[in-house]
Amino acid sequence: MEPASRTPGVLGLHVLLCSSLLLNSLLVAHHFLSALPAPSELLGAASNGGGSLSWSLQAARDAESVAATGCSGHGRVFLDGIVGEDGRPGCECNNCFEGADCSVRTPDCTVNADSGDPMFLEPYWMRHAEASAVVFSGWHRMSYRATDGLFQSVELERSIKQLHRAVGNAVADDKHIVFGTGSSQLLSALVYALSPDSNSGSSAGVVATAPYYAAYKTSTVLFDSQENHWEGNTAMWANASGNSTNNEDIIEFVTSPNNPDTQLRKPVVGGASAIVDHAYYWPHFTHIPEPSDEDVMVFTASKLSGHASSRFGWALIRDEKVVQRVNDYIQQNTMGASRDTQLRMLSVIKAIVANLHGEDDIFAFGQDVMTAKWRKLNAVVSRSRRISLQKIPPQYCTYLGKIREPSPAYAWVKCEREEDDDCYDMLLKAKIITRPGVWSEASSRYTRVSLLRSQDDFDLLLKRLTELVDAEKDTTAGSNSM
Repeated sequence: MEPASRTPGVLGLHVLLCSSLLLNSLLVAHHFLSALPAPSELLGAASNGGGSLSWSLQAARDAESVAATGCSGHGRVFLDGIVGEDGRPGCECNNCFEGADCSVRTPDCTVNADSGDPMFLEPYWMRHAEASAVVFSGWHRMSYRATDGLFQSVELERSIKQLHRAVGNAVADDKHIVFGTGSSQLLSALVYALSPDSNSGSSAGVVATAPYYAAYKTSTVLFDSQENHWEGNTAMWANASGNSTNNEDIIEFVTSPNNPDTQLRKPVVGGASAIVDHAYYWPHFTHIPEPSDEDVMVFTASKLSGHASSRFGWALIRDEKVVQRVNDYIQQNTMGASRDTQLRMLSVIKAIVANLHGEDDIFAFGQDVMTAKWRKLNAVVSRSRRISLQKIPPQYCTYLGKIREPSPAYAWVKCEREEDDDCYDMLLKAKIITRPGVWSEASSRYTRVSLLRSQDDFDLLLKRLTELVDAEKDTTAGSNSM
């Protein structure tokens, strides 16, 4: 049987009941919502130990603000940049660009291909700003001491060893790690640590195989220590069978890949104490044939990640006595690497490790950039009889698991003409600044050309070299027509 029709009175009662339930629900919801802190209160909770943002917000806003300023793609704004009339830091332009937004190319500009400033990796970190960002409070690590009770972050030590294991470029687990203010400080500390004690009356001779990194000589001479002195090229020591000659110990600098000619090297002085500088022994610069397992190895963040301004390096050292002397030197010199820098490098290295062998692998990115530069450079120079480049064959890389194309940090340029006996000067006249080969105890017919700088720098370098080669072709054509 059909239910009886509802009368208006019954319907009214239902409406009243539903309204009452709805009103009660709203009152309950209001009660609980009003008990929650307001957004401004949430932002203030962090200062009382809560997990919300408060004091870091302004720092984040400032960082995001400068990062969002494009400067026409030819410059950057930095938090510590010079503040203009509007109270904000302005654009700092790349070499050969100018203007308020860096949009104007400087006419007839000379390109800087001298320094090893690793700006080719800047685009990578712009793409990974979130993973590598660091925000810390004003009270972060104010003490001299760090997590090891001395000056080093234990977590950063672990991350560095993890990186070496994953990349396979160095045996690190059985060695001590010492941090330094860039590899430059560590190189000086190691020369001190491997030299005879000042009370022994003897002095170590410091040597390197030419062409070598010029700073090995200049830093040794600059410090003018009674415990060591610059002895020069290894040529006269290479056949020595002992660890001393004329009662002098020998300390050999070995750079692998070498700076400037990018060749992989091994120690050549038998019995010498070797400091193996592996600044460029990473897959974006060279193939990795095997993990290096030398007694003393030095690495630097400037060539690993591009963070040259952070001034951070580390040494892997087998002998604990050498470690102690290196630590003594650094303690007297700077009391360790900056704790702020260590925090930044922890973030950077964790970001690198997290992306190994993935789509965002920094080594794959870096190798692609450097390989493209090397191919373009070779294409231009191959048309010239006036200049030539070092030969680098494709080789197998254990990290990539395949044959890789060359991607060196530097071009070791040779001037082939008899009249071009000063290659540095010849290229300078072509508006290209390089690093003279004589600085590395090589012939003046050689000069080093850096490929590490920004894409703007490389594009202008390629333009200047193309002009040089085209002028050479025009001169040859004119001579043939006479």
